[in-house]
Amino acid sequence: MSVELSASELPEYPVSRSVAEIARTWVIDPRIPATVRGFDAPFFQAGLAGYSDGAMRLVARRHGCPFCVTEALLDRTLINGGKGRRKEDPDLLATECGMGEIEDNIAAGLDDHPIAGQVMGTTPDEMAQASELLVKMNYDVIDVNLACPVKKVKKSNRGGHFLAYPDDAIEILRAVRAVVPREIPCIVKLRRGFDDTPEMAARFEQIFEASYEIGFAWAVVHCRTVEQKYLGPGKWEFLRDLVARHPDRVIFGSGDVWTVDDIFRMHAYTGVHGVSVARGCIGNPWIFSQARALMRGEVAHPPTMAEQRHALESHFELALQLHGEAVGGRRMRKFGIKFASHHPQGNEVKRDFIDCDTCDDWKRTFTKWYA
Repeated sequence: MSVELSASELPEYPVSRSVAEIARTWVIDPRIPATVRGFDAPFFQAGLAGYSDGAMRLVARRHGCPFCVTEALLDRTLINGGKGRRKEDPDLLATECGMGEIEDNIAAGLDDHPIAGQVMGTTPDEMAQASELLVKMNYDVIDVNLACPVKKVKKSNRGGHFLAYPDDAIEILRAVRAVVPREIPCIVKLRRGFDDTPEMAARFEQIFEASYEIGFAWAVVHCRTVEQKYLGPGKWEFLRDLVARHPDRVIFGSGDVWTVDDIFRMHAYTGVHGVSVARGCIGNPWIFSQARALMRGEVAHPPTMAEQRHALESHFELALQLHGEAVGGRRMRKFGIKFASHHPQGNEVKRDFIDCDTCDDWKRTFTKWYA
């Protein structure tokens, strides 16, 4: 049975140059900033269900992240002007795609740009309607999710389900691109296939090629299958072969990017034009500032205690501003747990954050370990 691997257990993909040299010589493909103004570095923060709200995005941007994606918003949530299912249980985490709230995912001020609004749905008509609403909400990019592997999503004929049905997927892509003004880029999020059978590989290729022909700017391709979900290692070699087959396409890679070194190793091994950083940036906004430092030819230092304290406190204050004390405190519990990995006494800090039930508990834990 597949299990989720730690960063240290993932496959080693050999690269011939040092990370420092790769970073120093990597120049962003000019088509990326030409397509999205302000997207000035070859990496970005992915949309993460239950995590990537305005608070997380702003903290990432303050540490050098050039571009962020929202959680996946359901087409019907947008059309009905309603709330995602997370209000039923605010503690739902990253396995629950499509439960995002509209209010959590609107741009958090002028500093929260450029930003992509990510939409996931069932029919071409509803996906088109939802995309039009995202345009009216001033998103800079429209991101179509054809990748989410969660069982509930597949059963509802959304997300990664469509990788098994290329005709339906292409209809959705065509409907979205038709209603979004040409000056607003559309991108698509994919996985390497529904499963690893030759039939599904051919269906992936059909969808991938059609997306560019329809007018999508680029695809973000996760190197696991839908059936694999988030378990076991991804296949960077799939991304390498995809780039080799389509040398003229802008392609972003995703999967098994846990450290700043992984950003540059993925680029060197696969040739992708940019890297989507997902779970590796939860509680780790420094991955972006470290990446920029390496690209300037500098050393990527781990965060000092003062830097950890400032980032976590800033994140907490933003979360309370956006969500209020009750919800913000609950959301920050999981971030405290993730931030703890950088602390010299990380295991003890993590245990204390796990035990937090209230906002006051969180404040006491923060003061105990970061004052």
